[in-house]
Amino acid sequence: MDKILEALVSSSHPLTVKRAIVKKVMEAAEKEVTEEQCQALYHLTTRLILLGEDAFQRQVGLQVQEAYARYHRDEFACFFSKEYVLGLLQQGYGSLDRRDPAILDFLHGSLRLLISCPAVLELAPLLQTEVLRIICERPEPATCAKLATILTDFPQCVPREKAGVLFCQQLVRTFVYFHCPATEERELREYVTRVTRVSVLLQGIWKAEPATLLPSLQEVFAIISSTDPSFEPSIALACLVQHIPLQMITVLIKSLTTDQNVKDASMTQALCKEMIDWLSWPLANHVDTWVIALLKGLAAVQKFTILIDVTLLKIEQVVPHIVPLVKSLKNDGLPNSKTFLLQFAELVHCMMYQYSGFPDLYDSILESIKNRSNVWGLLKITGKSETGKTGLVNLGNTCYMNSIIQILFMATDFRRHVMSLQLNGSNTLMKKLQLLFAFLAHTQRAAYSPRSFLEVSRPPWFTAGSQQDCSEYLRFLLDRLHEEEKTLSALQVTSPKPEPATTSAETFQAAASQPVADMPSHPYPVAANGDGRTLVERMFGGRLSTAIRCLQCHSLSEKEEPFTDLSLAFCPSMSKCHGPTDEHKSSSSVGPCQGAVNGGSESSEGSVKEGAGTRMERPLVEPTLSAPDLVDYFLAPEILENENCYFCERCASLQRAKKVMQVVVAPEYLILTLLRFSYDATCHVRRKILDNVGIPLHMSLPLRQHGISASTSSSTAATSSSSDSPDSGENLAKKLKPSRKEDGMAVNRINSETNDSDSEMLSVPYVLSSVVVHSGMSSESGHYYSYGRNVSSTDGYVAHPCPKTLESSSLSESSTDTHEEMGCAEHKSMDWFLFNDSRVSFTNFESLQNVTSRFPKDTAYVLIYRKQEVSGQPSNSGPVVNGSRLSGEPPLQKELMDAITKDNKLFLQEQELNARARALQATSASCTFRPNGSDDNDPPGSCGPSGGGGGGGFNTISRLVF
Repeated sequence: MDKILEALVSSSHPLTVKRAIVKKVMEAAEKEVTEEQCQALYHLTTRLILLGEDAFQRQVGLQVQEAYARYHRDEFACFFSKEYVLGLLQQGYGSLDRRDPAILDFLHGSLRLLISCPAVLELAPLLQTEVLRIICERPEPATCAKLATILTDFPQCVPREKAGVLFCQQLVRTFVYFHCPATEERELREYVTRVTRVSVLLQGIWKAEPATLLPSLQEVFAIISSTDPSFEPSIALACLVQHIPLQMITVLIKSLTTDQNVKDASMTQALCKEMIDWLSWPLANHVDTWVIALLKGLAAVQKFTILIDVTLLKIEQVVPHIVPLVKSLKNDGLPNSKTFLLQFAELVHCMMYQYSGFPDLYDSILESIKNRSNVWGLLKITGKSETGKTGLVNLGNTCYMNSIIQILFMATDFRRHVMSLQLNGSNTLMKKLQLLFAFLAHTQRAAYSPRSFLEVSRPPWFTAGSQQDCSEYLRFLLDRLHEEEKTLSALQVTSPKPEPATTSAETFQAAASQPVADMPSHPYPVAANGDGRTLVERMFGGRLSTAIRCLQCHSLSEKEEPFTDLSLAFCPSMSKCHGPTDEHKSSSSVGPCQGAVNGGSESSEGSVKEGAGTRMERPLVEPTLSAPDLVDYFLAPEILENENCYFCERCASLQRAKKVMQVVVAPEYLILTLLRFSYDATCHVRRKILDNVGIPLHMSLPLRQHGISASTSSSTAATSSSSDSPDSGENLAKKLKPSRKEDGMAVNRINSETNDSDSEMLSVPYVLSSVVVHSGMSSESGHYYSYGRNVSSTDGYVAHPCPKTLESSSLSESSTDTHEEMGCAEHKSMDWFLFNDSRVSFTNFESLQNVTSRFPKDTAYVLIYRKQEVSGQPSNSGPVVNGSRLSGEPPLQKELMDAITKDNKLFLQEQELNARARALQATSASCTFRPNGSDDNDPPGSCGPSGGGGGGGFNTISRLVF
């Protein structure tokens, strides 16, 4: 019979003839057939089923085998023996590999023919061993799905006891490799169906053998918490969650969150990289229930750092989808959408308040939720190719340094001076800063790592990896630069002078042919005006006069001291900020303010005016005071009386006195530090003053002149500052902050009633250049980012002198209204940038003005204003190279260019290697699984060198500063 059938299927007869003959062969199965004939038919039909050339041959094999196995079951059981099954599963069949799904289909069909025979029970132990082996080989989803079908129909073939536990664990591990490369809907549906079939098998095993559930879940957590960066588990693991009994949530979550062996990095990885992504798996139920339960469990055991890391890692993935979701909810017209939208808006507001410091991400969301027009200006998140600016990699809570470096770089004239210095071969801090500026300007990287500069510029008392004060860092940096230049200048003076240069034509031609960058020159050339001041003094240095007049004998004591920033305390009452009077400023409320001249970003009971330390932390929606108000309050006269009486040498006793502080030399860059961090003596905690301070685009600084013309006052006062104050070098950089400049303003000459009749008051115009914003609730936590733009002293309008009286406050709103109107149309077209560590994005001045109104914890901390040139006065802003003043960027020196070129080549090589690595991972059939790998890597959410923020693991809540 087998010979007839074999000849028939390979003949050229019509299909109708073949089908008729096959039917006769099947009917012959009812008759008595010898065992040899049955065995021959079973071998033939098996070959047709597995190796048939077309669908007809495979169909004939199935039909004939089923017919003969029904009537001759014992013979089929003898044919389908253990040895035969073992050969199929371990060696395959003919040209078919043992992994071919057709082998499992044949096995399944044969077992169904023996479903009521004892032979199935005899094959069960063999199949239990073989299915475990197959699963350990990590088969494809199609093979797993067919194997799951067999084990679902024949549960006696499922491994038992210890082998059952191992089988479940290995099956869970196999899920890791269930990646779906399909793009067509049909293929995707087929993939989901296969994965679901395998998960149903596990569900059945867990119900039949409860002892296998916990080890399986432990295996799931080991997989999703692996910190191996090359290991990416499939999202298909999400389908297992729906089969975990919900009544086990409390026990499992408690066990997981209290286990000392589970490290924070592993928990963060499990939550952030896997469980939250599971929410996108189709048809997966209860995933959100488990995620929320785990988040609550972590909060219950106060593991807030994990929750913070998860939020920071996921925020940029979630935020881009919020605006489309809100639009969809508004347009779908469903009855529940409006209610959900309200709840969702509340949730988003809470998220933005709790995790502030990302205005470039949140602005568009606020617009969509509030359904308002584009009044704040949406920020465009772009790469360097569009902004033209380079970000700075966060190296572990180094946002304080990154924000300062960016605003120093955006201080156009300061940057040009630094880049024009000839520092070839030196290893000074200024050289490091010059190199960093060169990389920010010319690197091809989207974000540059300032690790080398951090190591040399970090103050010795700053703990690596911890949150620090950006204003303190700025003062230290500028002081180091100042002292370094003074030391080198002193060494140049004492060194032997070179021989006078010859005037021969050969020598002149040799010098002329030498490149600028290679020409020998002093590293710190003397200033153009020859006053011998350092670069820090010329750019950021000013002088402040403090005069105290005894109200008894009217004797006057006056002292001048240098400053590089003005540390502004908040008024005891906002209503008194506008033009304070002598009566309002008693000794108890004003006396300590003079200490702020020496810098410091944090005020205490001895360094901030009364009331600032206990100010309520309730943010104001609209600013009730502005930066000029705080400067007015800083410079306003005060009466020294009661416990703060002045000791008059002429009277030889304590007397009431009047104290007046006046600026006598205006810096090129005016740095204003708002003393927002105060010490609460009652609660013994540091608090942040969250008052919204208005930031004008233009402001004026009152400058006292001693009967000198405005054109010469600056240089004269600067020269006298070196002689009048012996400690000017030490005090100079105790108040530092970088700044920018923009549009010009009018200079107003006014008569002063404060000092002698020979002095005059000038109103020096300044334009806003940059702002450092602190986001957070205290000095121990938060985040720094900065706004900045390129401004020089020649940008914008040129100011012209115009008379003005001093009846109103010199820096009040009325004195700047005109200038605000002048720049209103202008500043909108100018480019502002938002620097947030590695992120650099476009923004505008309106966004800066309203940042605190929109995000109450984001408050301006350091303001930098650029002095504007006055018509008729000489300019002293641009650097001098080879005797000529530069109005643009200085040429890049050869040493800097070589370093940048080398790094750019290295960057391109890194890009190529990364692309190749991604291609290899994508084409790799499998990857090595290391569930027990090292957990000592940096937490994904920490601020360290990897990713957008950099690395470094911290175990306290203070690492909120990133």
